[in-house]
Formats: sequence, C-alpha cells, structure tokens
Amino acid sequence: MTPDDLRAAPEPPGQGAAIEALWWAARDDWTQAHEAAQADDGAPAAWVHAYLHRVEGDLENAGYWYRRAGRPTAAGPLDAEWRAIALALLKA
Repeated sequence: MTPDDLRAAPEPPGQGAAIEALWWAARDDWTQAHEAAQADDGAPAAWVHAYLHRVEGDLENAGYWYRRAGRPTAAGPLDAEWRAIALALLKA
C-alpha cells in the first residue's frame, strides 16, 4: 500500500491505530484521528499524535509527542509530513 492508496481507501485498512489515525487525518476528521492515535501507546502512534497536534496548532503538545515518538519536531508543510509518516509506517 502506498500513501496515495491509503488516502483513497474507502475505509481504514486495518493495519493498526497509527495507520487508522492517518486515514482519518486524510479525511480532515481530527477528532477520529486523535482518538485512533490515543488508542496505541507505541512510537508510531505517538508520531501521528504529534502530527495531529501540529495540525491543530498546539506546538507545545506536538513537541511532547515528537519526543515520545523519538522523532525530531517537524517544521515543513503538513502534507509533506503526513506523506513521510505514511511512507515510513506503511513500509514497517
């Protein structure tokens, strides 16, 4: 599955909470995406969680989640970050 496949999927692909959260984020449903990310304590979900708080503009909270994920704080375009996360997680 590619990031474009994930965006186009008619429903979450059943590959875990982090991928489900990205799927909801691609549909601009922040609440559902956040709930999915919170359902998993792992680093991949924390990375998506960080991205989601960046989307909402809560950079302090995003920074906390980037640290939990073991990732540097992102600063580029949000769409590019979504794609980078999707590429990394879909390869895992």
